[in-house]
Amino acid sequence: MPSLPTLSGLPGLAVLRAMGRDRSLLAGLAAMRKHLGNAFQIILPGFKPIVLVGPENNRHILHTHRQDFLWRTESDPVSRLLRNGLLVADGELHDCLRNVMEPTLLRGPVHGHIPAFWSCTASITESWTEDGVVDMLVEMRKAALLILMETVFAVDFRPEMERLWLPVIRSVEYIAPGAWLLWPGMPRPGYKKDIAALDEYLFRIIRERRVSYAETGELGDDLLSVLVGHQENGEGMDDDLIRDQLMTMVVAGHDTSTALLAWALYLLGCHPDALSQAQAEARSVLTNDPPTPEQLRELTYLDTVLKETLRLYPPLPVGNRRAAHDTEVGGYPVPQDNRVMFPIYLTHRDPALWDDPESFCPARFDRSQGASAPPAFAYIPFGGGSRNCVGATFAQVEAKAVLGKVLRDFDLELLPGKVHPHMATTLEPRPGVKMRVRKRSETKDS
Repeated sequence: MPSLPTLSGLPGLAVLRAMGRDRSLLAGLAAMRKHLGNAFQIILPGFKPIVLVGPENNRHILHTHRQDFLWRTESDPVSRLLRNGLLVADGELHDCLRNVMEPTLLRGPVHGHIPAFWSCTASITESWTEDGVVDMLVEMRKAALLILMETVFAVDFRPEMERLWLPVIRSVEYIAPGAWLLWPGMPRPGYKKDIAALDEYLFRIIRERRVSYAETGELGDDLLSVLVGHQENGEGMDDDLIRDQLMTMVVAGHDTSTALLAWALYLLGCHPDALSQAQAEARSVLTNDPPTPEQLRELTYLDTVLKETLRLYPPLPVGNRRAAHDTEVGGYPVPQDNRVMFPIYLTHRDPALWDDPESFCPARFDRSQGASAPPAFAYIPFGGGSRNCVGATFAQVEAKAVLGKVLRDFDLELLPGKVHPHMATTLEPRPGVKMRVRKRSETKDS
């Protein structure tokens, strides 16, 4: 069995130059793939991941041989923060948690949240000053947080937003890729206080929901209520396990939506014709009232914009797994416990799969105009197989409602300035998406 290719000599220098030029680990991975192909290994002290690119490798890891790979790596900060959260659980625990949580995030329940998507967005945009400049990375994070808390947890987060803003940000930063990949046990000073503050809030809303349930005997159909009321073999979930699911949703759930919304606005700002078309569609379909599911479905151009945004900037640009035992992929050996990475970002920009892959082209997803579907596992912005993102439907309906509201109500202008993709917990536009906002005259008094 052949050994996996590794970098050395001049190709290694080319990778370093690419990373320095673009200030991006993704540029380094792209350079490695150019020199080494779709399967290679990175060799660094304490960090020797196997990198597998392309639809067939994605299918192998996510579907046909998913039993050969685990999600959880105990030394990773994400496992320490989320503990037994759905995202990092494996095996029976994962399956049990998903069976409990997934029904609250399916299309029917999500459609019931559309008025909240609309009103939470309005509560953020009403603070925008006329002809003012806002950072859409920040503003969309505010909207995503309010929406998550109001719909998934059925709590009003507005009174807590300012106090818990930094704890939320720091909790997200805690699990972002960093030096801990090379030194798993490295000290992480400066996070404990903020994570504890977010923990205190989560445990408090769990207690309050339990008290309400005890007093009334009634629970809603939101995720927090479902977790509090869940019984299996006569036993319910304890507060710790519920906290782990709530922390997972706060950290992973709102951050992916933030990235999608911010990148979509950035791409529209970079392409004025696309922005004009998306605004015209929103203004012809949407009214002052919260949209119906049918109205959101009519936003067909915006749908292609969102799909193209997810292709160019998938919120999770690189998937990670750990080999459950000695195995192989594509004829190459994968030893037990070896980290395996599958860069979604590279597959989504592969010229063998996509015409002009670096360009923003929503039409590539316009099936009404004859656009063909990409090959299986070539487009996986929410992962694939049985562990695809549990909130994928939620995120897509939310994005249409939020962007529909913004595009309907405001004229937008992207300010000059270089923006680059930054591999934080999700793929973020850094240093931000600065836009000038002007409220449409038709909506000023509505």
